[in-house]
Amino acid sequence: MSYQCPLCHESLLLDAHSEQPKTYRCCNNHQFDLAKEGYVNLMPAHHKSSKNPGDNKEMMQARRLFLNTEHYQPLRDAVIAQLASLLPDGATELLDIGCGEGYYTSEFVKLRQQFPALSVHGLDISKVAVKYAAKRYPECDFCVASSHRLPFADQLFDGVVRIYAPCKGEELERAIKPGGILVAVTPAPRHLYQLKELIYDGVRLHDVPVETIPGFDLVADEQLHYDMTLSGEEATALMQMTPFAWKTSEQVWQQLANANNFHCEADFAIRVYRRQ
Repeated sequence: MSYQCPLCHESLLLDAHSEQPKTYRCCNNHQFDLAKEGYVNLMPAHHKSSKNPGDNKEMMQARRLFLNTEHYQPLRDAVIAQLASLLPDGATELLDIGCGEGYYTSEFVKLRQQFPALSVHGLDISKVAVKYAAKRYPECDFCVASSHRLPFADQLFDGVVRIYAPCKGEELERAIKPGGILVAVTPAPRHLYQLKELIYDGVRLHDVPVETIPGFDLVADEQLHYDMTLSGEEATALMQMTPFAWKTSEQVWQQLANANNFHCEADFAIRVYRRQ
């Protein structure tokens, strides 16, 4: 896999002078080592906003516990269905932005039944998450990098998946081929409504406006809504995954931990955009 140097934006290639290449190097001699788990860290220290940006180990473990229960399997299936339907014929390159520990990324390899030459890439700012993903899913290529400056060549990707993850519109326009697609997933109005009720007085429902992305046309707009029944451990892990976990009182944490059957709604907006 050829990456783009995050410092000078020239092509990065594996060092060909070694029997087992372990270093990516550009023409300006910037170099980035391939970790033993198989990922490459393309996040220079001066690009970081903190020492260890992204999800920490505890957050990752909570997410992994919840995702392994397959409560989000319907979302994963819906995203794969959109990719199978709308990726260009002969697609070869697919990127998952904000891949975390690879829950969605690893399933995208199933698309090789339809697109035999497809390479699947995962990118996340969290080193601990990418390390886990690369070790567990060697059939995918993973890197630690910022989604605001994708370390890939112009017009490389046939498809990009963005589940909750931020990314500048101009970067998506730069990195996706004409005719390629973006699958963007955001929470819809009733997503995790019952968790929010435990924290806020009077939860307000807000529509999720359709994002306008320069250079792209909206070609599919789907809402996925279903009910989940969670154990106390699963409900606690789900709350830990959310941005409002820090507002959760000790009383609510205990309430969730002691729950036998916690009923909660999942509600997602899945939108697909085609690069003009």
